[in-house]
Amino acid sequence: MNFAAQFIYFRVLKNRSPRDRYREDEDYDPFWQSYAEQLFLKKDDNKTKKQDIPALCDLRCCKNVSIRNGLIGQKPPSINPERLKDFGEEDYLNGDVKSWEMKIVSQNEELLRDALSSIPQPSSRTSLASCNKLIRFEDISAAAFKIQCGVQKTPCMYSRLSKQYGMDIYLKKEFLQYTGSVKERGVLYLLMSLPQDQQRKGVIVASDSNFSMAVAYHASELRIPVFVIVSTSTAPARVKMCRDYGAMVISYGTTAKDSQVHARRLAQENGYLYLEEEDSAVYLSGLGTVGLEMYEQVPKLDAVIFPAGGHCGLLAGSAAALKHLNPHISIIGVESESFPVLQQSLKAGHPTEDQACNNHHFYGDVSGVCFGSNSLQLTGKLVDKVVAVREEDILISMLRLLEYERATVDAEGAIGLAALVAGKLPELKGKRVAVVICSGNLELHLLQQCIAHALTLDNRVCRFSLVISDCPGDMSKLLEILAREEARVLDIKQERTFVTSELFTVEVICTVETRDKIHTAQLRNVLLERYPRTVWTER
Repeated sequence: MNFAAQFIYFRVLKNRSPRDRYREDEDYDPFWQSYAEQLFLKKDDNKTKKQDIPALCDLRCCKNVSIRNGLIGQKPPSINPERLKDFGEEDYLNGDVKSWEMKIVSQNEELLRDALSSIPQPSSRTSLASCNKLIRFEDISAAAFKIQCGVQKTPCMYSRLSKQYGMDIYLKKEFLQYTGSVKERGVLYLLMSLPQDQQRKGVIVASDSNFSMAVAYHASELRIPVFVIVSTSTAPARVKMCRDYGAMVISYGTTAKDSQVHARRLAQENGYLYLEEEDSAVYLSGLGTVGLEMYEQVPKLDAVIFPAGGHCGLLAGSAAALKHLNPHISIIGVESESFPVLQQSLKAGHPTEDQACNNHHFYGDVSGVCFGSNSLQLTGKLVDKVVAVREEDILISMLRLLEYERATVDAEGAIGLAALVAGKLPELKGKRVAVVICSGNLELHLLQQCIAHALTLDNRVCRFSLVISDCPGDMSKLLEILAREEARVLDIKQERTFVTSELFTVEVICTVETRDKIHTAQLRNVLLERYPRTVWTER
């Protein structure tokens, strides 16, 4: 009986066409036509060109390493180093990677007509081009549906800072994404929208930014070969992080421009897609999903504050979603006074570049150049206000988030709240406001410096110097005064040799921590009363 069943099964299997057998193995993807179906259509129409099309067995071999759109499973192993042997300046791959090119006869079905039109074919270009058409709400909705299994739906929570600033503040905590940045949304949708033949070939990026780390992680998750080219001056922690995400990281050149030129050359020679953060409709649609989530999570919003700067894709994409859902919501962008790139571009009517903002590690993507007219056009049309804040306001905002929200964020993540800290938006008093905390990738040495500087700016760490007699008991009297005023001594130094005042005196330099500005003023008055020659170190 078993023998008869097996005989019938293999007889039926033998009579079926190769197309039917391949369709059973292939995952269904509602956004793209079957790659195998297009291949067999071409095979039927051009029987005389069989030698240009891989055999069915070759396709099955590619199937084992191809990407399945929308599948977020276990983290795959890192890219095999054999894919790239040296990548030196003289030797490139040496023919180690084999690939074939084929033409697709029929057009892919486009659910997002405007969005997907910005994805170039690998045979024509090796980088994404910006789309001149504005994104639609339907594009953002489709992006939200497609990436919902690959990114976190981050909370938008009521903040304890609300009472301090006189308004209902809700924080959209996008720094809780896996790579610590909101860029994951746009990157994931961008990678999932690539043609399958390009997904098999791989992608390449050339920076150590949040965008590159998001590409490294999600391309690896989608089983797309990914290569990250960085300069030799890149922080080792960033290099290690990209490798941990699964990317092949290559250090080349001493500047970012050197690594970008090298990455473009590798992309051209090996068929990789060179990715850079541009304002394509696909990328903006992915970023715009933040606006959709905030509208669902916080009812009756009056205003939403976004980080702006040169890379204003998050501001532009989310504004498109929010203004469609409720035109009365006020959309506000915040950038640094040191690099008012967006304000300058809006005044000029075209993207401008501020040369002074390049390679600024503290500001990160906020200090980047304005990268496209598409996001600039959306910003000018949909954003109600753009304000600029000082570096001091950003540092205090980072301190507030660390103290009240237990959130460690970088300048890009804290710049939205800095507008409220600086009092730049008095019209929002008593209203319901959402602030996007978009990034939390701050290097440890910068974090230590930022917190120390912020405490000084907030009048909670102060330093003074005074001269006392070098006699037993005088130092203890000074310490008794500090203890009575509840000031915590952080550091104390004594200088005897180079004191220019009277003999047998000692100069005491003391650093103390106080509760707030009022406490600092009280301590200063007490010390001046007891030691009139006290010198207070100003910020």
